[in-house]
Amino acid sequence: MNAMAKDGLPRGAVPSAFDTEARWYDKLVGANPGYHEHLRLSARRLGLPPDGTGLRLLDAGCGTGASTAALVSVAPGAEVTAFDASGEMLAQARAKDWPEGVTFVHTPVEDLDGVSGPFDAILAAYLLRNLTEPTRQLRRLRGLLRPGGRIAVHEYSVHDSRRARWVWNAVCAGVIIPLGKVTTGDATLYRHLRRSVLEFDGIAALAGRLADAGFTDVRTASMPGWQNGIVHTVLGTNPQEHP
Repeated sequence: MNAMAKDGLPRGAVPSAFDTEARWYDKLVGANPGYHEHLRLSARRLGLPPDGTGLRLLDAGCGTGASTAALVSVAPGAEVTAFDASGEMLAQARAKDWPEGVTFVHTPVEDLDGVSGPFDAILAAYLLRNLTEPTRQLRRLRGLLRPGGRIAVHEYSVHDSRRARWVWNAVCAGVIIPLGKVTTGDATLYRHLRRSVLEFDGIAALAGRLADAGFTDVRTASMPGWQNGIVHTVLGTNPQEHP
């Protein structure tokens, strides 16, 4: 049995695992220093106009709404559509107070039922790592962007850095997995988190994946604090239509 089979979850099991953990999720991520500020930083890196009035934004894989809140914080006047494959995570998100114009849709990225473009920008936080065909789904998301629209992929990537792998393993072993076990009684999802990050793309490969999906002007930037070199923003632009 390989490590992924032992510690990881297949794509089909991921939404139900998040369903099980949904009621504790906000408490757990709240214990992560910088978690919400880092999401806001990725949202700011989209370079949206001030206020965002008239914009349509998509939060791909919104979970309990932390990434949705990041978009609202940088573009409070925008219309935001947020979707997720986990019904229980969405229920947690919907229960929060949101400005008019924020809509939640229950669908996996593979289907996108009830989600229609064009959007001016997309934030996809902690999504690609859990997909079986991430490049294909990036192409699907690009099809929802207007020409010139941008995507910000906010994701773990440690493969290219020995230091980042060491820090990630230490934090998982010493904090994330034990805290998840104590809080929820089951560490399955948190062992999956550790393994899925270790086996995901390095940052160069992730940037290449966006280029392979048809995005241009692909750029990367990391986060401050302990997640420097561990969590990154990868930005890409949907090419302008030819005249």
